Parts: sequence; structure tokens; C-alpha cells
Amino acid sequence: MENVTGAQLVAESLKAQKVEFMFGIVGVPIIEVAMAAQAAGIRYVGMRNEQAACYAASAIGYLTGRPGACLVVSGPGLIHALGGMANANVNCWPVVVIGGSSDRGQETAGAFQEFPQVEACRLYSKFSARPSTLEAIPSVIEKAVRTSMYGRPGACYVDIAGDMVNAQVERSKVRVVSCCPPPPVSLADHGAIAEAVSVLKAAKRPLVIIGKGAAYGRAELALKEFMETSGLPFLPTPMGKGVLPDDHPTVWLLPARELSSRRIFDPNVKVIQVDLCAEEMGNNVTPAVALLGDVNAIVTQLLTCVRSDVWKYPSDAEWWGTLKEKIAANAKISKALALTSTLPMNYYTVFHHVSQLLPHDCVIVSEGANTMDIGRTMLNNYLPRHRLDAGTFGTMGRMEVETMCRYNLPVVIIVVNNNGIYSGVDPETWKEMAKMGDLTSIAPPVTLLPEARYDEIMTAFGGRGFLVRTVEELRAALELSLSDWERPSLLNVLIDPSSDRKQQDFPWLTRSNL
Repeated sequence: MENVTGAQLVAESLKAQKVEFMFGIVGVPIIEVAMAAQAAGIRYVGMRNEQAACYAASAIGYLTGRPGACLVVSGPGLIHALGGMANANVNCWPVVVIGGSSDRGQETAGAFQEFPQVEACRLYSKFSARPSTLEAIPSVIEKAVRTSMYGRPGACYVDIAGDMVNAQVERSKVRVVSCCPPPPVSLADHGAIAEAVSVLKAAKRPLVIIGKGAAYGRAELALKEFMETSGLPFLPTPMGKGVLPDDHPTVWLLPARELSSRRIFDPNVKVIQVDLCAEEMGNNVTPAVALLGDVNAIVTQLLTCVRSDVWKYPSDAEWWGTLKEKIAANAKISKALALTSTLPMNYYTVFHHVSQLLPHDCVIVSEGANTMDIGRTMLNNYLPRHRLDAGTFGTMGRMEVETMCRYNLPVVIIVVNNNGIYSGVDPETWKEMAKMGDLTSIAPPVTLLPEARYDEIMTAFGGRGFLVRTVEELRAALELSLSDWERPSLLNVLIDPSSDRKQQDFPWLTRSNL
């Protein structure tokens, strides 16, 4: 009779559930799991930090709709992954974390890296369990994958005891578990749909907010038809950018984000909420209408209703005029900042030139404070699910430079380097502060090492690094990195340490006075 190991069962079960990618860091006791995953046809990407590995696996879940797997060792390995699990849960991205743990016979005996992993993961996941036997592994893996996708997506954890990895069982004793079907699609109540359209018709200042849930739900085609048919203004959230392309003929409201945000936070606003999860209805504001179900299906229902009523929001409405005035005013300010020719450059100058060179189908991954905030208004997205940023949880990732170079990934990193967090100081000021005494007592907490050579880190691992000070250097480095692809690139773009974003009239997420 053919025998199969626990490692093989984990790998084959993941593959049977159509999990195609695994990210992780190997070590005792899960090295064999990674090897078995490759043998089963799963693509394994070795990372340098478990948190980054979990970010990557959950991002795959968001981009493809099927969870990625994150493989970690016991104890500190699993603990490092908890940040990624929390991020996946809050962001509603499907991911399955597979964690090795101490042998079953050593529980509570102070085994190497022993930690109550199943219990710890319950705070950061939708499902957390340890298969009791080898035969139970396929069923537990199936439930983890299914739970990660059904309802509001999120993180799931499966604990594999160290002694189960290489233990064997007759294959005939293992029950074959079929692949779980795609999540069921539910429609909103027809009466609620009619009520929602009535609320829209009566609204003087309507606004459609397109979030990453619409991107994950593959609602782009239905939304395009709905927006063009209804004529309503829309505002994409950062990862909702691209669901409708930023060059769509309908006026794009991100440049009027402050004004539209004031509308959102108006105490008299009427909200039509669309969500998969009934418990989330009214979580912040009691909705005028609650539309419970799949976003793509609900938008299609709304579209059908609007079409049957032959209704369209008037293009000459006062609200449209107000929005267009704000968009024009913001564009004028941003353009003036972008065309500033002084050195060092500012944020707007950098993004202005970057935006002219980026291909339309690139995936933009953005983080930081001003870098992310300004970049989301100046770097356009033309396709859904082509933007990743700090997300709902406000998470910042890591530059896995060695990983990029090891796999020769098509990645271009642009570090907009202002020598600090929010703001920094120039090299001469830094030298003067150093002469004054201990920098831990003198240097402002927001400062970083001036003109740090991030580009040399990329070069050290075999990638291409560029130190950029001028517009000409910026354009030349980016054009070379994009057109003559050889290996990953990093552009270290030095800007004015005091460069800031334009004045915000409604700084609800940027209240710091730094």
C-alpha cells in the first residue's frame, strides 16, 4: 500500500483547493512542507520575514480571489506572521497560514519554540485549528480555504505538529476532499433596491464611493455601466482606484477628496450601505438603506432598476458645478507645485514625472505618509486590483530586496527620500545637531539618516540602484528601469526635507502638526 506523509497531505490538500502560491520562511519543522508544495505544483517564494510573507500571501488572495498560503515555523515565526494575519482580517483578504508547532507528545513540557499557537491565532483569524490526525488534514485545509473566502474574506490558520510532518499513513485511509466551490452569490432584497434608487433620485449631493470590496468582488463591468447610466459622481478609495479607470469620461473625484469627504462626514448624510456581512450594517452610521449581498450582483440590480426608470442625475446640477470647481482649483495648485524647478525636488515634481512614464498596466504599491497620500492623487490607475497601499489597517510593509533579486522579480522601487518620516533635515543640519551632543536626545523623532543610500542596498544584492537628485536623472533612471528590464531596480530620489503636501482643509487622517 502507498504511504503518504503529513507534509505531502498538506501540500496536496492545498493544491486540491486551487491554492497556487506559497510564501514563507522554512526551518524546523516545516522544511518538508515547502518541498512537498513545490512537488505538488505550488509555486514557493522564500521570504526574509514572516510578516512580509503573510502580506504577500494575502495580497495574492486579494488579486486572484483565491487565498495564498503562508508557511511559517513555530513560536517566533508564527508570532511574526500575526501582523500579516491581522492585516488580512481587517482588509478582508483571504489567506491561509500554515504553522509548524512542537510535537504533540511535548505539549506543556517546554518544548523548543512551544507556544499556544491555535489559541493566539483566534484573535487574528476567522478560523484556527490543528488537525488531530494525518487523516484529518485534507478536511481541515478545505475548511480553512473555504472559510478564508466565504462571507467577508480573511485569515485562517492551520497548525501542524512537528511530529506529523514526516509521519506516514496509508493513502487509502485518507478521505479525498473535493475542492470547495466559489463563494455563493446573494442578491439584495428587491424592495431595498427600489428604496435605494428612490433615495438616490431625491439626493441633491449624491456620491458613489467605490472601495476595494468592489475591486475584490470583480464589480468593474457592472459599475462602469451603472455609473455611465446614472451619471452620478464617484469617489474611489485608494484601492478602489482603477475599478473605473482614472481617465474615465465621468469626472474623477479624487482631486476633490476633501470636499467629498466633508459630504461623507456630514451629520445629515443619508448612506446606502452595501455589504456581505449583516453585522456590519450600521456599524458607523445607520444606513438609510442596507443592501445585503454580493457587490457585483447588487450593482447589477441597481443598474436594472435605474434603466427601467430611465433616470439619470442631471449633469448641470449645482453639486456637479461645485465639484468641478474644486477639482480645477486643486489641479491648479498641484500643477504649480509639480512644475517647480528648484532643487531639491518636491513630492509633486517627482510624481508628475513618474506618472508620465509608468505603463498603464503596472501594479502600484504605495506606502508612507505624504508619499502615499500625494501619490494616490497623481499616479493614475487604469485597471482594477492594480493598486495596493496601507489599506484599512494602515499597515506598512517591508522592502524584500534580496527576495526580489533572488527571483529576478519585475519590480521597480522608488524611494521618495525626504530624510525622515513626514519631514527630515538636510545633511548640514544633521552634522550640526551631532556636534551638540547625543542625537537620541537632540534629533527630532521624525528624522532619519540624511541621504541614506538605499540604492546601494539594491546594488549589493545584484539589482540596479540609482541615486537621483534632478528631474533629468529621475526620468533617465525610470525609463531605463522600465524599458531595458534586466533585474529589479531601486531609485533613491532625494527631495527637499521640508517638502510637504498642499494645505488640507479637512485633514481628518493627517492631524499631525509636524
